[in-house]
Amino acid sequence: MEGISKDKFKKISIDISAGEQIARPRMTYWQDAWRRLKTNKVAMLSIIILLTIMIMTIIGPYLSGFPYEEINPAKINIKPNSEHWFGTDELGRDVFSRVWQAGRISMVIGIVGALIATVVGSIYGAVAAYFGGKVDTIMMRIVEILMSVPYLIIVILISIITETRSIGTLLVSLTLTGWCGMARLVRGQMLQLKQQEYIMAAEALGVSPWKIITRHLIPNSLGIVIVAITFDIPGYIFAETFLSYIGLGVQPPSTSWGALASAAQQNFIFYPHQLFFPSLMIALTMLSFTLLGDGLRDALDPKLRQ
Repeated sequence: MEGISKDKFKKISIDISAGEQIARPRMTYWQDAWRRLKTNKVAMLSIIILLTIMIMTIIGPYLSGFPYEEINPAKINIKPNSEHWFGTDELGRDVFSRVWQAGRISMVIGIVGALIATVVGSIYGAVAAYFGGKVDTIMMRIVEILMSVPYLIIVILISIITETRSIGTLLVSLTLTGWCGMARLVRGQMLQLKQQEYIMAAEALGVSPWKIITRHLIPNSLGIVIVAITFDIPGYIFAETFLSYIGLGVQPPSTSWGALASAAQQNFIFYPHQLFFPSLMIALTMLSFTLLGDGLRDALDPKLRQ
């Protein structure tokens, strides 16, 4: 070509060995998901906040030096200071210790409740999707009936029957119908996976339905299940908070963030700090789990893999 110097061109030979080179390091599905999650600053900040809250619920009640149940009539309704970092309540109890002690119950109910609902819902939804037909129809009608029952009625009935309002009673009450949403979610995912070739191959080889469900269907839907868990946990925490706020949750001497908020709302105008700190923990925890769920949903989406 006229006007173009030959110096601008370079002769390149064909290197046969270059075809064996790996363009990028090999990554498993979970390694790639973690790589993408690390680039999401909001999700990583949520993880840091949640880890901090969890660590504080373990060690927090011992940091101030005041037991959470200790009553001191000489220190009633003290505002936050160098001795009592979050102040004291109407009985002179240290709010800092009580907030982190309450966080233990709220976090346990949120995490354990979500895990129970996930296990039960995943197995139930997988069985319904795999067998299909009349089995699927009957099982899904049962789910719809259970979902139509308000959990508040179940909590009241179980509290009356057992005559207790312990953590176990709350977990049973919340998870008795809480797994239904997970079952429907997993069922929808399983209906898609059931049509895959490897499932048909397993059936042709005589693999039992239970092994197909537990070794193929459920593991291949873990991505959507993990995301659902991060959205379920704040739901359970909020449910426990609401029940404790209206007096149907844990009872003294045990406490939770909802119970602290319920006790503090009577004196909110005069001592707002008593309501502020448990409310802040509730808001931070629920927001962090929700944002983490959004980040996990993007990281675990195979369509976004680069």
